[in-house]
Amino acid sequence: MKMNHRPLPIEFYYQPTLELAQSLLGCLLIHETPEGIAAGYIVETEAYMGAGDRAAHSFGNRRTRRTEVMFAEPGRVYTFVMHRHTLVNVVSGAVEVPEAILIRALDPLEGLDLIGERRAGRKRGEWTNGPGKLTEALGITMEDYGKKFTERPLFISSGYSPEDISSGPRIGIENTGEARFRPWRFWVTGNHNVSK
Repeated sequence: MKMNHRPLPIEFYYQPTLELAQSLLGCLLIHETPEGIAAGYIVETEAYMGAGDRAAHSFGNRRTRRTEVMFAEPGRVYTFVMHRHTLVNVVSGAVEVPEAILIRALDPLEGLDLIGERRAGRKRGEWTNGPGKLTEALGITMEDYGKKFTERPLFISSGYSPEDISSGPRIGIENTGEARFRPWRFWVTGNHNVSK
């Protein structure tokens, strides 16, 4: 069954980062590639609050080739590589306000055979339950850096509104002082694809 999804309008991204991080939950992340379409509902996000956030790549308004897109308008794709894995973020702050939201987990919906091939040897429950896993499953790479989530082939579409959203500290940022305790990770309560 081929689904007919349309990218969300740019206006969607013009909301405060902590609100957008929750609004993204239940939305569909879709990637159209030559091998086919793969998509999943976003079920976990993590907000990074820019210049004042010691856990953010842009802490202190640090501007490098890697972080440059964070200073652009919201709704752009910020990809970076960590431990050989590509991670994907939604740029969320206004121009020159370098904030972003990491997409941490998806609930697979479309292109399940393709996702299974890309995540060969993994159980279905481990296809997209982490930020490096979901990019592999959807074929997201550094080639997507700087693109717009409002345009194909990598885009975000409407999905559903979660009944309940949980929040807690972000993961994997131990060396960031008090920033590691901020409850800026959000997830769909009870969803089995949320990262461990």
